[in-house]
Amino acid sequence: MANKLQKSHDVMMALNYYAPYVSGLTDAARLVAEELVRRGLSVIVVAGQHDATLPRSERINGVDVVRTPVVARIGKGLISPTFVSTAIHFGRRARIVNLHLPMIESGPIAAGLRSTPVVVTYQCDISLPAGILNRLQTVVMDISNAIAMRCSNAICPSSADYAASSRLQRSMSGMRTRPIAPPTRTYPAATPSFRTSGGLHVGFLGRLVEEKGLEFLVDGFRQLEDPEARLLIGGDFSKVAGGSVVEKVRTHIGGDERIRLLGFLRDDELPNFYASLDVFALPSVNSLEAFGIVQVEAMKTGVAALASDLPGVRTPVQRTGFGSIVAPRDSLAIEQELRRLSTKPLDRVLGAERANAEYSLEQTVDEYQTLFESLV
Repeated sequence: MANKLQKSHDVMMALNYYAPYVSGLTDAARLVAEELVRRGLSVIVVAGQHDATLPRSERINGVDVVRTPVVARIGKGLISPTFVSTAIHFGRRARIVNLHLPMIESGPIAAGLRSTPVVVTYQCDISLPAGILNRLQTVVMDISNAIAMRCSNAICPSSADYAASSRLQRSMSGMRTRPIAPPTRTYPAATPSFRTSGGLHVGFLGRLVEEKGLEFLVDGFRQLEDPEARLLIGGDFSKVAGGSVVEKVRTHIGGDERIRLLGFLRDDELPNFYASLDVFALPSVNSLEAFGIVQVEAMKTGVAALASDLPGVRTPVQRTGFGSIVAPRDSLAIEQELRRLSTKPLDRVLGAERANAEYSLEQTVDEYQTLFESLV
């Protein structure tokens, strides 16, 4: 990535939350950043200091990370007065900038970068509960994101399906839009150590938050009569921006001992988790879910997916044919599809082959790297 001016980094990424915080948006940025470093590029990430115990700057797996102090929070939003100026400072000194949206500061950052090429990765529309303050925040967020898109050289939604349904669809309808699937990891064959019976094992992995629709999955699963069936719910519910819905989920679980809340699962536990499943469920209920990295990673290990019929979320099942698509918030449809997948399981080997052919970390980073080099 040649450039006439001396630059401090090849790529500067900006996003509100970065590792060790865990979310689909964060993980997508982290996987791309770390793979670019592995390929010999220098990458710096500017993010908010979401946890005050974290260092202001450090290197994580070869990626330089700079965190700006947070003085307040509004729901999931971080108020960090120096975030914009810090991102602009390092962005002007990079060969290319990659902004991960939605991000309320994205417009001012993109507008302040001058001649540095900008690539916008658009993860999803923001979706907040009803209320005047939340409505105002949504409007400001959309305006800022639209400004960032206008100032960018390329816009990368996770899929054309999602881009076509987004509130910012008009901003992503031009020739600069280049859909790139989020990066997904490939796990080796492992031991099904989470499996405790011979019945259908259904799994979920992610933050226990409202948009995941977990109560509908629980309600649908509980209609299965098989005492050997299991529902394994993995994911953090103690350190979640905006708060988790674990108590609501527990209420829906009631006394059903077939359902286990596993809590946060480490990366080294994930191969065994996926190996223990027959079906991976992604029962999302709104536009905050735009793809579902975890469902693809499960599919790549031979686990069929049960996904909500939402733009982007349904795309992996549509492209691979490996799973089922159900209406959001429909526990009856979830129950029916779980029964069907239990009695007529899909071919695990063929499903894994199709998923691996469609999605890979290497393919995603190849597309980003090619795009970056064309703009520099």
